[in-house]
Amino acid sequence: MAKMRVVFTCRDCRQQVSQWAGRCPGCSAWGTIEEGARASSGSRSGSGPGFALVPAPLVGGDDVTGDNRVLTGFPGVDRVLGGGVVPASVALLAGEPGIGKSTLLLHLVAHLASQGNDCLLVSGEESHAQVAARARRLGIPGDAIRFAPGRDLEQVLQAARAERPFLLAVDSIQTVRDTSGTQMPGGVSQVRTCTDALVGLAKAEGIAMLLTGHVTKDGDLAGPRSLEHAVDVVLTFDGDPRSGLRVLTGGKNRFGAEGESAWFEMGASGLREIDPTGLLVSGEHVPGAATALAQSGRRALAVEVQALVGSSDGPARRQATGLDARRFQLVAAVLDRVAGLSLSRSELFGASSGGVKIDDPASDLAVAAALASAAVGVAPPRGAAFVGEISLTGLVRSAPAMVQRFAAARAAGVTTVFAPAGDVAPRDIEVVPVRHVLEALAWIPVPA
Repeated sequence: MAKMRVVFTCRDCRQQVSQWAGRCPGCSAWGTIEEGARASSGSRSGSGPGFALVPAPLVGGDDVTGDNRVLTGFPGVDRVLGGGVVPASVALLAGEPGIGKSTLLLHLVAHLASQGNDCLLVSGEESHAQVAARARRLGIPGDAIRFAPGRDLEQVLQAARAERPFLLAVDSIQTVRDTSGTQMPGGVSQVRTCTDALVGLAKAEGIAMLLTGHVTKDGDLAGPRSLEHAVDVVLTFDGDPRSGLRVLTGGKNRFGAEGESAWFEMGASGLREIDPTGLLVSGEHVPGAATALAQSGRRALAVEVQALVGSSDGPARRQATGLDARRFQLVAAVLDRVAGLSLSRSELFGASSGGVKIDDPASDLAVAAALASAAVGVAPPRGAAFVGEISLTGLVRSAPAMVQRFAAARAAGVTTVFAPAGDVAPRDIEVVPVRHVLEALAWIPVPA
């Protein structure tokens, strides 16, 4: 006979604690800890449901790298996902409100449905008429897409079990609510509970899921990374709403490489996948602009880095858009110290073209070239790009994946690359070997 013991469980997030407390340590809710009882883990009965676990050998299973992946119709999205949609996988699409997550979701569902894959779209943000109107505006045939309201968790689960679609798209996870809970939709406890139920359904029924979610001002989803551990893939959709440029970036990915990206342009007919090469490098030969060969996943992109140096009567400002602010200030301090440029009392502004976010340390040399060029008013050599990480002493460190960087340079029309010595370039690209940042800035009159 099973031995029973007393446990205390939060009725919101279901976290168990050893003794009663007024406040749940998991979701920080007050008065939600309740007393219950369950069979001891040392019991040998195993007769109750959920206790009869049968171990199995670690063989068989689905080959997630094989032919069972389903293409989405967007080559860039397939690359970000690692080769397509994996059955029974759960992907989280995060982005700021209004960035275009619902539009991208509708495009993906339409492409998959046009290939004969059953898709079910549930929405708690828009009604059936609103989604149908969006589909007509985007020129998407809606007869192949099934729709269901998506505000009640139990109704969503019942609809998915009844329809058994290949893909269940939920827009958004913050609007789904477990009616047995007490918190409002969008709270950390509700989001965790609903996500856990949907993930369990995906794994049990073999349904692929794509959940959208809004991010906070700090870039977190419904709390500090509260859902990333529960899903298989985390996708980030961001960009500059004024330019129409959107970037889909892959973060966590259990089925492929991290850091891949796909580029889109938002227009009247929705999202269109584009090649960003011509958008990220203007080709203008002006002071304050230098080309970086930044790594993005398994490929590289030629991105123009811009800088502005101005005088200041008060405290000098430092502002960087699309660049790592800390590395931007570090490069400016190195130039002020080893290159003799008077930047410590100047206002410095940096940006990347197209609103692209660059976090590759090998872009330091391009940032240094842009700052030095803006400071002295001399443009970098025509057709030049810069690759290398700058240390605090001014030494330039080598960068990985130079083959991909040279390919990006050729696509952007770059003919000369300033890079650490030892990198072998194609015949049509000249490499200027540099070991110190001053060697990469030999084309400007650097003060002694």
